[in-house]
Amino acid sequence: MAGSAALLRQCPLLLPQNRDGTAYEGFVSAQGRDFHIRILLPKDFQLKNARIECSWHLKKILHEYRHILKQRLHSCPDLVSFMVELKTILEIALKNTQELHVARPPEYYSCLVRNLEILGWNKVAYVDTGLTTIKLKAEDSRGRQHLITLKFNAKYPTEPPDCLMDFPVPFAISWMPQNSLTDIHNQFLAALESLKEFWDTMDEIDGKTWVLEPENPTRSATARRIAIGNNISVNVEVDPRHPKMLPECYFLGADHVVNPLRIKLNNNMHLWDPEISLLQNLKDLLEIDFPSRAVLEKSDFTKDCGICYAYRLDGTTPDQVCDDPRCGQPFHQACLYEWLQGLPSSRQSFNVIFGECPYCNK
Repeated sequence: MAGSAALLRQCPLLLPQNRDGTAYEGFVSAQGRDFHIRILLPKDFQLKNARIECSWHLKKILHEYRHILKQRLHSCPDLVSFMVELKTILEIALKNTQELHVARPPEYYSCLVRNLEILGWNKVAYVDTGLTTIKLKAEDSRGRQHLITLKFNAKYPTEPPDCLMDFPVPFAISWMPQNSLTDIHNQFLAALESLKEFWDTMDEIDGKTWVLEPENPTRSATARRIAIGNNISVNVEVDPRHPKMLPECYFLGADHVVNPLRIKLNNNMHLWDPEISLLQNLKDLLEIDFPSRAVLEKSDFTKDCGICYAYRLDGTTPDQVCDDPRCGQPFHQACLYEWLQGLPSSRQSFNVIFGECPYCNK
């Protein structure tokens, strides 16, 4: 009875439909609105096995929150607790839905359409039906194509739109109420030119070396893992604001192969020349030629993990290599860690674990 009274206080329009208290039907209220709902509980009253039926309107509002509601069903101790959670989530969902569908004044549309006409429809890549999201296209001086996504709120042009683009650095527009889409597009073009050298650098790496990761780099990606040889690679982190300066370099591979490269890099660091490209500098300092796409295939230096026999595991590639020159088998770090933890002969010191190679037992 106490539970029924508590439920009545929380949802006075939700009433029991049987003596067992396993079926309830009525309305849940939020933001001054009532939504039809029906709840069917199993005989053991386990909420995780409950069935909830509701109007199509309520279902649509809660669609984005269905995973959260499912979690709440599993974690709430009783129906009263769940209904409190449901009402809270419904309040949030309604508030967000209202913000998305705030009616725009006629001046909003006339101003936006006028701005688009002044800018030129040839620079527009996409416009949604509600005129709330617009994608503008631009080409930098190297002929690379770029997009900027603009999301407008109802207070435009008093407030600027949110700007989203595939950039390695933050982009903030300078905005006054009298500004237009042309001003945004011009600022976008200026930002593209400021990043020209960075993208030139990354394009040269992508075009003249074998990049192991990322497989499909975005324009915002600042790191490349470049193949040097069989199971040897270097991870290069480029500063987008200073792309011709010495980048952060992290070598991956067996110690007997990697250590000489580290020594060369340290000894030749003073020879770095910001007047030539980053890739040429790396070649000169490391005294190597990176494998050529014209001669080798990617499979020539991408070897599967010796434990799971796969190359890619949860987005990662094998980056731990056996130090024995006669073995050199690569492993995923997660696979190797799990393997070594299961061996009685392994020992751990802080966050480093020592043990035998699963391949050659060295």
